[in-house]
Amino acid sequence: MTGFKVVIPARYASTRLPGKPLLPIAGKPMIQHVYEKAVASGADQVIIATDDERISQACEAFSAQVCMTHQEHASGTDRIAEVVKKMGWLDETIVVNVQGDEPLLPENLISQLANDLSEQSDCVMSTLATPIQTAGELHDPNVVKLVMDRNGKALYFSRATIPWDRDAFNEDNQCLPESSGYFRHIGLYAYRAGFIQHYNEMQPCAVEQTESLEQLRVLWNGHHIHVSLTMTPPGHGVDTQQDLDRLNRMLSDQ
Repeated sequence: MTGFKVVIPARYASTRLPGKPLLPIAGKPMIQHVYEKAVASGADQVIIATDDERISQACEAFSAQVCMTHQEHASGTDRIAEVVKKMGWLDETIVVNVQGDEPLLPENLISQLANDLSEQSDCVMSTLATPIQTAGELHDPNVVKLVMDRNGKALYFSRATIPWDRDAFNEDNQCLPESSGYFRHIGLYAYRAGFIQHYNEMQPCAVEQTESLEQLRVLWNGHHIHVSLTMTPPGHGVDTQQDLDRLNRMLSDQ
């Protein structure tokens, strides 16, 4: 298996769920569940990147490696870039960005992503997608869709329904065409360490800001993102108190 690192960006501030990484799920803080998934993936090293002492102390209590980062970072990618620099990782080192609010993320998706990037020498990033199963998911703007070329390279990501089936879709018929391939983007990324530094030097672009999707900056600047398909459900992220309550009920029943 390809050697790789995992960085888990974790911030205390959250508009909808303050202190999210430390909220308890089945007797453990959420960030511990994510950390354990990352360790189980076979990563050479797993680092939690945070700017908050409360998160740092909680992580050290379950023996996780923590890297303290600056408070002014605008995104998790910015935070990871600081970790890469502090750790002195070589440019070719594969780094997987695992979101700190994905406690049910299957660990095999992390290793799948790292292995995929190692095989794509002409791609600077890799990510995951899974087939869309319902019309509701397809037309939901909170579900990011993507289109790929024949070699599995991303052409575009959007909150809109893409590709748009002119004949099947209209205002009264928001269906899921039986024979068309539609894919949901799973927000997990692998990069080479050298590219993470380059990404932070690129200015945000208009299309990225319009869609509120950072990965479009990579495509807009002419780089390739490889997409690996998975049939493994990615699990549920935690954005609201309702998500947290549902997850606790789910795990308490097991």
